[in-house]
Amino acid sequence: MGRYLIEPFDRSDRYATERYQGAAGRNWWRCDPSLRLLMRRHLGDGYTWAEPHLDRLGGLTGGLIAACAEQTDANPPRLEKYDKWGRDVSQVVMPPSFHTARQALMADNFTSPAFAEQARAHGADPSALSAAWTYLLDQADIGMGCALGTGGDMVVSLTERYAPDDVKERVREIFADGDYSGEAAQMLTERTGGSDLAALEASAVPDGDSWLLTGFKWFASNANGSAFVVLARHEESVAPFLVLWERRDGSRNGVRIRRLKDKLGTRSVASAEVEFADAEAFLLAGPGSGSGLGAMMKLTNSARLGVAMMGLGVARRALVESLCYARAREAFGRPLADQPLMRRKLAELIVEVEAAQALVFDGHLGPRLRLAPALAKLRTARLGVTAASDAIEVHGGNGYIEQWPVARLLRDAQVNPIWEGGDNILCLDVRRAMLRENAHEPFLDRLEAALSQAPAGDWSLVRSRVDDLRKAITAWSSLDPAVAEARLYPLAQFMADVYAAALLVEQAGWEERAGHGSRKALVARLYADAHLADHGPLRGLDRPAEDLDHFDDLARGALAL
Repeated sequence: MGRYLIEPFDRSDRYATERYQGAAGRNWWRCDPSLRLLMRRHLGDGYTWAEPHLDRLGGLTGGLIAACAEQTDANPPRLEKYDKWGRDVSQVVMPPSFHTARQALMADNFTSPAFAEQARAHGADPSALSAAWTYLLDQADIGMGCALGTGGDMVVSLTERYAPDDVKERVREIFADGDYSGEAAQMLTERTGGSDLAALEASAVPDGDSWLLTGFKWFASNANGSAFVVLARHEESVAPFLVLWERRDGSRNGVRIRRLKDKLGTRSVASAEVEFADAEAFLLAGPGSGSGLGAMMKLTNSARLGVAMMGLGVARRALVESLCYARAREAFGRPLADQPLMRRKLAELIVEVEAAQALVFDGHLGPRLRLAPALAKLRTARLGVTAASDAIEVHGGNGYIEQWPVARLLRDAQVNPIWEGGDNILCLDVRRAMLRENAHEPFLDRLEAALSQAPAGDWSLVRSRVDDLRKAITAWSSLDPAVAEARLYPLAQFMADVYAAALLVEQAGWEERAGHGSRKALVARLYADAHLADHGPLRGLDRPAEDLDHFDDLARGALAL
């Protein structure tokens, strides 16, 4: 038997690898003070009942679900195209780790109708608990979040509104466990792209009270589902159609999977090229109108909030991994987390993640603002990418190795700016909402309402930027159309900056009045300083170093170990 030459060097305390526990294996509810504060605020008297459920979920997501995510990433879905007789069965085979994780999540599903009813009976808002469920799940695996959540609300809502009664009953059976059951898929994108509806080639023709749909979808996520919303042309316009895996008579429908996509990340959701050949379909629109497409676009905003939550989930996981590693890794005689440059980076991550958290949870639980989904996704989808990249840098060479968790985070995160519309599509939606619906007016009202809840202190910087934003929108509206379109991106970024700052101020006010301290006020000040302040010719080099002076408060409020 040979001997490993490295053994003598392992005796050093520097190789005490048990110190390097990352996020996996921890209870993600217990170690997240910011989430606990949010739930205290949104659950009120229902918090006492909900807390044990959240604690159990934190253990599940940080334990089994996180472990299964790594296994599924290494052993992704595969396609069994034909059976032994050569017949096309197009069966997507998911790995055992996927089924283990899905079964555990469905057994503790905060989004199910039964759990929602139970929560309401105990004075807890089901929407807040559903948001917490997806937030914790997305830290483990945004692919699983997509696999469970893709289009379920869209399928159920549009089916109940437009489909024949017998089809409604079948869909109710499919989604008996709730919208997050993993049974739905959206099939919109063709080889020409997903946003140009004029180039759509899939088509449907009438066949009694149903339709026959033919076409090819280039990138369809959750292809192993049972119910699909498919965008296709019909005799009047473009509209969504419901396609089920089986026809009404129980026979196989005209749905064929050509191949699964070999993706950079999110391998726990099966994405495929899907072909429809006279597939039985049901129009999800009213006769003589494009109302179905309009309803679908409204539901797309819900999906964008879902992707925004995924970006937040990745960013939060990246932050936790960075804090854990920086506290354990020593360089130059002391932990990385004690060194000024690393403290600056970690403080920045903490503030950005909590600002993103404020945006996404307000989108889910605050006033239904038309602009919120686009702005939240614009900010958090990109943050997931940059935070994952920062986490790799914090880990150094280890971060670039697949055996460590942060490499997968970066691979997964990159899809979020694409799903449900890239940055340019989101900006065009902001323009559409402002021009057609005056959506900026309730948005500005929301900012004012948030600032009315400010804690003690000087918040004039944030207040003045709300006024500046109002002026910026007015100035933008008078620009030449081509210039106005080009300026949409900085305008939307300005909106997101002020929106997040105002929400952090509002949170700080609640925290102070509820007797939970003043840490959020520190986060709000640091965010406003980074995003809203004019730092002058010295680029802020002479400003107070609150991020360093109060780093321990920031870090303890971000991760409790």
